[in-house]
Amino acid sequence: MIESNEFLPYEGEPDKKRILAAFRRESVDRVPNMEILIEDQHIEKILRKYAGNSLSYGGDSAKGEVSEEMRPMYPDDFIDLCNIIGQDAMIFDGGLWTPFKKQDENGKLVQVVDRSAKSRKDFESLFLDSETQISNTVKYIREYKEAVKRRNSKIAIAPLYGCIFQTLYEFVVGMNDFMIMCYEDRDFIEDMLEISTEHYIKMTKAVVNEEVDFIFPADDVAFKTGLFIPPKLFKEIWVLRMARIMKPAVEAGVPILFHSDGKIDAIVEDLIEMGVNCLNPMDPYSVDYREYKKRYGDRLCLSGNVDIEFPLSKGIPDDIERDVKEHMDVLKPGYGYVATCSHSIVNYIPHKNFIAYINAIHKYAKY
Repeated sequence: MIESNEFLPYEGEPDKKRILAAFRRESVDRVPNMEILIEDQHIEKILRKYAGNSLSYGGDSAKGEVSEEMRPMYPDDFIDLCNIIGQDAMIFDGGLWTPFKKQDENGKLVQVVDRSAKSRKDFESLFLDSETQISNTVKYIREYKEAVKRRNSKIAIAPLYGCIFQTLYEFVVGMNDFMIMCYEDRDFIEDMLEISTEHYIKMTKAVVNEEVDFIFPADDVAFKTGLFIPPKLFKEIWVLRMARIMKPAVEAGVPILFHSDGKIDAIVEDLIEMGVNCLNPMDPYSVDYREYKKRYGDRLCLSGNVDIEFPLSKGIPDDIERDVKEHMDVLKPGYGYVATCSHSIVNYIPHKNFIAYINAIHKYAKY
């Protein structure tokens, strides 16, 4: 490929109709493109100013940071970003982590991230700040919708939320203790999951009422060899709960994009049954995207899989173009494909490689 130091012009303005049609596996002019998260250094190079990362401004909510100063990326900056790279949707943090909080040494409520809930007594001392998180998400949806209308934009708006499993093992309990509790104190695990589930059911109802373009529930539930816990146990404690979180969107006809890293073969059929329209990110260390296209391509839109290690971090532009073309060749037929990387556009990806990646997507995206 001819290496470029800038994003090249592309055909077709960013448009929610494109990505929503792809979710339904209907005819589109080109493959939609969308990244879950673009980190701050790339955005600063693109916009020539600090604008946060694409999920949040003033911190990194994807890593569990929560503070009063943090908020989603400002919508005008996000629209500018999408217009430059051709992205069809704006994804913002609408409540990734269940808002379990406790008082700090100054008596202020802070998000629990210290993995300190090792018993039921520890957990019962926490406070669920549900109303604040939901009201903030609604506020930002309205802010984004106002900006889209004011600028006569067609970009989709979607909140990312719903980590009922990951919140507990990542921040509240800790991975090792949480997994042991799944066997030794299952009732306690289910009680914690149920509190998160009820919270996110309310969240889904609220965002559906605000007429978002799609919802984006996420929960990392697997590593590269399979689910964190045996499929039978996992289905018993997680599947029906996540289905309940999605149900208000299904009933309202609002499309659903779902994310989990790892090898999730054991629950793909469950996700389809729940009403998921698009599956992300097809972790390249766990998923053969060619196989997924054959197995699920007539029932699911597929998203992701371009590896952030190679080619994006450690390859050269020729490697990136080759990989993007290979994905397009397999995943474009039937229209159910959204071009996305395997995780997020992290800062350690060379910026020239991100440019090459976006340019390659648009080079091969047209139907």
